[in-house]
Amino acid sequence: MKIAWFDCSYGISGDMLIGALLSAGAPLDRLQAELEKLALEGVRTGLRRVLRKGLAATKFDVTVSGGKHPLGWKDMSGIVSKSPLAADIKKTALDIIKNLFEAEAKVHGLGKIEEVHLHELGSPDTVVDVLGALICLRLLGVETTYSSPVNLGGGTVDTQHGRFGVPAPATALLLEGAPVYGASLSQAFELTTPTGAALIKGLSTSFGPMPPMLLEKTGAGAGEKDPKTFPNVLRVFIGEAQEASRRYVQGGKDKEEGILVIETNIDDMNPQIYGYLLEKLLKAGALDAFLTPVIMKKGRPAIKLSVLCGLNKAPSLKELIFKETTTLGVRFYHAGRSTLEREIETIKTEFGPVRFKTSSRNGRASKSPEYDDCVKIAIKTGLPLREVMERLSALHGIS
Repeated sequence: MKIAWFDCSYGISGDMLIGALLSAGAPLDRLQAELEKLALEGVRTGLRRVLRKGLAATKFDVTVSGGKHPLGWKDMSGIVSKSPLAADIKKTALDIIKNLFEAEAKVHGLGKIEEVHLHELGSPDTVVDVLGALICLRLLGVETTYSSPVNLGGGTVDTQHGRFGVPAPATALLLEGAPVYGASLSQAFELTTPTGAALIKGLSTSFGPMPPMLLEKTGAGAGEKDPKTFPNVLRVFIGEAQEASRRYVQGGKDKEEGILVIETNIDDMNPQIYGYLLEKLLKAGALDAFLTPVIMKKGRPAIKLSVLCGLNKAPSLKELIFKETTTLGVRFYHAGRSTLEREIETIKTEFGPVRFKTSSRNGRASKSPEYDDCVKIAIKTGLPLREVMERLSALHGIS
C-alpha cells in the first residue's frame, strides 16, 4: 500500500500541499486537465521553482480574474457535484469544503452554512486547492495519508472581520482533535491556513511521527512568504508501507517488519461481547488481538483491548472497534516485530492427516500440531484435547 506523510513543521496551506505533491512527481498537465473539467471562469494555474532558505521547492499558483465570488456553499458544492470527476474524489472534497463552512458558521454564530460568506476563502481557488490536492494524491497512487503534528504559527492574522491572534478561529475549530503547537520561530505569522487545516484534518488517518515505509519520493511545496530564518515549505514523503518491504535478518530466517498497535481501555461493556469482537478483528485482518485486565483511575477495573495490524488494515480495524465497542477513543503507535519463517506441513498420523506448523532457526527446527485439527480429533474420538496434543507431539519428537 502506498502512503504519504506530510511534515507540517512549517505549517500547511492548500497551495503548499499541491506544490509538495507536484514536487514529488504529480504531473502538472494531468492536474490541469482534470481541473479544466470544473469549467471555472477566469481561473489559471501554474507552478514556479523557488528557493526557501536554500531548499528547492515548488510554488503552485492560482490566479482568478472575473467570475462570481465570493462563492457560497451552494456555489462550491454545485461546482464539485456537477463535475465529471471520480465519485470518491467529489465526496471527499464536499466533506472538506463543508467542514470549512461549518467552522466559519460556528465562529460567527450562524445557524446554517448557507448563511456563511467566506470572504478570504470564497474565491474559486479554494475549490481548486481542495480538488487539486485530491487529484494529485490519486495521480501519485497514494491510498492512505498521515501527518506530523501541525505548526499553527504565531503572531496575528488580518481578516475581513479584523485582526485575530494565530491560529485564526476557523483554523482552530477545524483542527480540534489533532495535535498542534505554536511556532517557536523568530518570525511569527500564520503558518497554517483554514484551507490547509481542513485538508490535513480531512485527509489524515493519524497524526504523529513518520510511519515505517520504503521511501520512494519526496517533495517540497512552498508557501507565499519567504522568511529569513526558516524555510516556509511543506514536505511530503511517499512510499510503500513497511509491511510491503520486509527485510530478513542476516544469519537467520526471521524477518522484521513494522506494525501498528491499536489500544483502548473499556470499563463499561458487556463482557460477553469480547469473544465475538476478537473473532471479528482477526477475520478483518488483525495480526493478533488480545485482552488485558487493568485498573483505571478511581480503582475501576477495566479491559485493555490490544490489536496488532499492518498499516493498511488500521483504518478499517479502527472503525470496527468504534462500531462494536463502547469506547470513545483509541490510541495507536508504531512498533516492530521479528518473526520466524513458518510453514504448514500435513503429516499422516494415527488419527489421519494432521497439519503441523514448522519453523527453524540456526539449524534447530520446531514443529507443533495445529490447534483446530487437534480439536476436531478430540471431538471425533472422545479423547481429551490434552491427550491428543501430547500423543501427536510425542509421535513426532516434539518436546
